[in-house]
Amino acid sequence: MKALHTLAAGAALALAFSLPAMAAIDVNGVKFEDTVKVGGKDLKLNGAGMRTKIVIKVYAAGLYLPEKSKNVAEILGMEGPRRVTLVMARDLSSEDLAKAFMDGINDNLDKAEKAKFVTQINKFGEMFASVDQIKKGDVLHMDWVPGTGTVCELNGKRIGGTAIDVGFYNAVLRIWLGDKPADSSLKPALLGDAK
Repeated sequence: MKALHTLAAGAALALAFSLPAMAAIDVNGVKFEDTVKVGGKDLKLNGAGMRTKIVIKVYAAGLYLPEKSKNVAEILGMEGPRRVTLVMARDLSSEDLAKAFMDGINDNLDKAEKAKFVTQINKFGEMFASVDQIKKGDVLHMDWVPGTGTVCELNGKRIGGTAIDVGFYNAVLRIWLGDKPADSSLKPALLGDAK
């Protein structure tokens, strides 16, 4: 009987090694890799989901962290780099995207926080103004890189300036993870709670 258990365990182990590793999460046809490298460090996909407005799909979003977490306060306090990736599901004007970001920041910051980050918030708005249009399939990375700051790339090209305060990056994260998230079903997906 013991030999049978050992054989079964061996077969299960062999099967586990022969199966492909989970390489990506698919969100409505958008693939988010399990790991990415930001600031020279490997980050893990914490969660991913679709941002919808009413019934319209706007973008797929993925959150990458040094370690997976379902706790917002823990995520906001993490050391090391972090990334939010957005893959557009439809064309948007840069004004519409900028307004959505500004609304999300305003909804989740109090007056004192807004006053503290007013310069960086304005730079963030200018970043979107520098882009004519966001098209379906475009990829926007918003990274926190310690020692550098908040860095944004659209389709592999850096856009906008660098915001050096980690508090500002956390304000951006709160668009999706704050008390008034942009999409109440996207927040749990980014926290790894998607069903």
